[in-house]
Amino acid sequence: MKHPDVIVVGAGIVGAACAAELQALGRDVLLVDADYPGGGVTAAGMGHLVALDETDDELDLCLLSLARWDAYLSTRAGLAEHVRCGTLWVAEDEAQMAQARVRAGRLARRGWDAAELSGAQLARVEPALRAGLAGGVRVARDGVVYPPAVARNLAGTLVALGGRTRFGTAVARVDDGGVTLAGGERIDAGDVVVATGTAVTRLLPDIPIFPRKGHLAITARYPRRLSHQVVSMDYGQTEGQTEAGSDAVAVAANVQPRITGQWLIGSCRQDGIRHADVDPRVLAHVLRSAIALLPCLADMKIIRSWTGMRPATYDGRPVIGRHPTLARVWVAAGHEGLGVTTAFGTAQLLADLMLDRPASIAAVPYSPSRFAHVPA
Repeated sequence: MKHPDVIVVGAGIVGAACAAELQALGRDVLLVDADYPGGGVTAAGMGHLVALDETDDELDLCLLSLARWDAYLSTRAGLAEHVRCGTLWVAEDEAQMAQARVRAGRLARRGWDAAELSGAQLARVEPALRAGLAGGVRVARDGVVYPPAVARNLAGTLVALGGRTRFGTAVARVDDGGVTLAGGERIDAGDVVVATGTAVTRLLPDIPIFPRKGHLAITARYPRRLSHQVVSMDYGQTEGQTEAGSDAVAVAANVQPRITGQWLIGSCRQDGIRHADVDPRVLAHVLRSAIALLPCLADMKIIRSWTGMRPATYDGRPVIGRHPTLARVWVAAGHEGLGVTTAFGTAQLLADLMLDRPASIAAVPYSPSRFAHVPA
């Protein structure tokens, strides 16, 4: 078999996006996964496309990627089950409302349509919300997609462009210039990209990515009863969230309308737990948080619940770039809850670095070298 220019290990939405991007730019790519494209974390996540702005570099990566999402969805919206529902960031009190105003201004200054809403305006645009909320921010261009379908499509795009795939094949070892499969087969390559989510540390022990567990649930079909993605202003903020290594639970409501008419409900963060079992107490906490904003949920039927393990880092930023000591090994992982939103931006930034062209955004905040002296 001809040796590929690049082996991408991991066919979640981030790995599949990287593989398709590099193939489109002229590299000969082999995409390898122990399972199938769009499995793992990608299959378990909520699939929101949202501009988060906890740091300037986070917003840079989100906006870079969301522009690429717009281009992708211009021809594949149906395949992706895309709903441009917008996001309502809901403030329950005046302190959260002050934070909401800051968010509205920051997003608007960057050209991402965001408008402050009073409590009365919030009630008009989303009548399912409980009465008495302080207000919020409406971000009109945010949306939701079904990530496994997108990952499968990107793997197909890779093949259509001349690339190759090997699924159902686990990678046992990565080194500078190739991979060794679980059965002992060696495949040489010019570069290797590791995009295996929470499994990165198994292949690259010096890249400290850890699992952050979340619980989700989905309802039966209740069409036309929810117009927006509804998210608490607590979501994604450092204060009040779990610290790395803690087994405490942090919950902030996130409820999405799906194209099917179902409501997808999250979200929580829990560290230090490796099993994927649903914990009824944690799930109940998530549901209570959502019902506190959307009381009608209390009368709806939940048809399924599950968990996912987000690949997280200790500083809250993904890892994108060259490995600190292996010159031909690259990493694209650690996106936690923003892997879907930032998949295309990650692929573009990684391609910039691998092809030695000017970076689309500042790459230093995401560099793997920031962990060079952190114990694994």
